[in-house]
Amino acid sequence: MEKLKFCAPCLFATEGIVANELRFMDIEDVTPETGKVYFSGDFSTLARANIRLRCAERVHIVLGEFYALSFEELFEAVYSLPFENFIMKDEAFPVKGSCLDSQLMSTPDCQKIIKKAAAKRLGEKYGVEWLPETGALHQIHFQIHKDKVSIFLDTTGEGLHKRGYRKEANDAPISETLAAVMVELCRVRPNHYVVDPMCGSGTVLIEAALKALKIAPGINRSFAAEKWKAIPQSVWKEERALSKSLENPDADFFAVGSDIDTAALAIARKNAELAGVADRIEFIERDLRDFAPDRERGTLITNPPYGERLLDVREAEVLYKIMGERFLRKDGWSYGIITPDDDFEKCFGRKADKRRKLYNGMLKCQLYMYFK
Repeated sequence: MEKLKFCAPCLFATEGIVANELRFMDIEDVTPETGKVYFSGDFSTLARANIRLRCAERVHIVLGEFYALSFEELFEAVYSLPFENFIMKDEAFPVKGSCLDSQLMSTPDCQKIIKKAAAKRLGEKYGVEWLPETGALHQIHFQIHKDKVSIFLDTTGEGLHKRGYRKEANDAPISETLAAVMVELCRVRPNHYVVDPMCGSGTVLIEAALKALKIAPGINRSFAAEKWKAIPQSVWKEERALSKSLENPDADFFAVGSDIDTAALAIARKNAELAGVADRIEFIERDLRDFAPDRERGTLITNPPYGERLLDVREAEVLYKIMGERFLRKDGWSYGIITPDDDFEKCFGRKADKRRKLYNGMLKCQLYMYFK
């Protein structure tokens, strides 16, 4: 089949990480841009990216990109796109999107026009006047930014952060994709000992285990495009089998998560079981004040409480000071701490060896890394 163009939206400042993930999958034409990464391939590429991407938010097929200054131009350009290559005559194709800094600024009007153009194209291709839309979902997504229109088909459904293991979570949990980014930046490897002394529902440690054992994050979930008639089921079966063949169950990885919240620890244990990594993570009740780097080598990665998870700034300052006292300089140990607090280093007691800007949703954070 003709090569398809794809787009993987991602958190700001993670484009390079997602691009490297795709390259390591032997995927072609990988091109990072702000907030997204483009690449190309076939239906197998589509399935592979959905099943194996750890740090992206979803996978789109790029149907077309063009400039439009009027509703007529928008209609004609959308009408020319090959919707029939993916959407059968009984399948659903709702439209949603956004407009920013463009001549066309009415999102509802653009939504109606794109829907009308797609419906006209499909109706003419299938020789019908009415499309029932009772079949599988094909979510059309549009973005109009500075008059450039991008038309996508979402292949993922629920976002890629929905791995399937986190049925429950504590208050204000970190997303699975951001946790995976932290794990990548902290260079977790198959032989690592990883700790999180404020583990909450266990997301960071579970993502570390999945990476170390090379378990594909989407191996146990389904995707919207799996229900599309245009894509053979054999594609998904083959890509899942390939992902399973790459797993590394012999990795010498182990992790310990601790917290003072017994309810959160119970959730963490359940989540680890659902993720298939419960035998690699020990969860214990322990106060942060009792933490110490207890092995020759270790990697600490944590998402301390902040924002809505704290009562006031003073509590944060006290917490960061305790962390500085307990996270000792020690050969073989590294620490990665994410927080939006610009005064973190001052409270912690020393400058980070490296900092990396990240976004937790719309909240700008820094990952402070200590390894010297």
